[in-house]
Amino acid sequence: MSEQRQKMIFVCSDAVGETAEAVARATARQFATEQVKIKRYGNIKHEEEIRSIIQEALQVGGFIAYTLVQPELRETMRDETIRLGVRAVDVMGPMMQAFIDTFNDSPKYKPGLLHEMDESYYRKIEAIEFAVKYDDGKDARGLLQAQVVLVGVSRTSKTPLSIYLAHKGIKTANYPLTIEVKPPQELFAVSNRLVVGLTMQTERLLKIRTERLKALGLPSQANYASMDRIEKELQFASDIMHKLKCPIIDVSEKAIEETAGLIMELLAPRY
Repeated sequence: MSEQRQKMIFVCSDAVGETAEAVARATARQFATEQVKIKRYGNIKHEEEIRSIIQEALQVGGFIAYTLVQPELRETMRDETIRLGVRAVDVMGPMMQAFIDTFNDSPKYKPGLLHEMDESYYRKIEAIEFAVKYDDGKDARGLLQAQVVLVGVSRTSKTPLSIYLAHKGIKTANYPLTIEVKPPQELFAVSNRLVVGLTMQTERLLKIRTERLKALGLPSQANYASMDRIEKELQFASDIMHKLKCPIIDVSEKAIEETAGLIMELLAPRY
């Protein structure tokens, strides 16, 4: 089938054009009798570009789907398509007008806002994957790549904090401090990352560890949940944290959100 006779949809935008293309493709899937070609034009800045696209659509008998937030470009698209008899679908226009009419608000008229949200979404996904990969000291290389490194003894909320910060788009690794294992050199390397020590009151940590053992069906008298062991671990961790010269947060009575808020305040001046 020649291009002149092929069904064509022209997608154009003063941003990337992903929104209009997604709508066009979803619509085309409802009509499976013949293949539909979608041609996308993004980052449109001038009225002449609009006129050129309209002429192309006119020549092949296609129609246009557009997301133009700049008023002058939208006006040109509307006026020229009416003049030449080319059908054009304003994908965002009715929704924007409904927002204006209902909430008495004005749009920013800034192209690419959806793309910015997409970038934020992908940063979050990347940060979550990072947190899972470098959880609990699995790979010391993550200590060099992270924006935030959390250190502390077992059950001081390192993992849930890492995941929470990852949902904010912050690449976070954590490393458990244990008496039997010497911390890797990567932990002491100089970089722009933020290292934060997490500590907890002895009695609170004892209760949490005892409940953890019960949940696992293990004896609560295990060394892991003994007062002597916990005191030694906390002292060992404190020595490491002071060697790192890192800020230390007592998480004994703090919710994850509260601790994360403190960490993000510490991180802000670095990025």
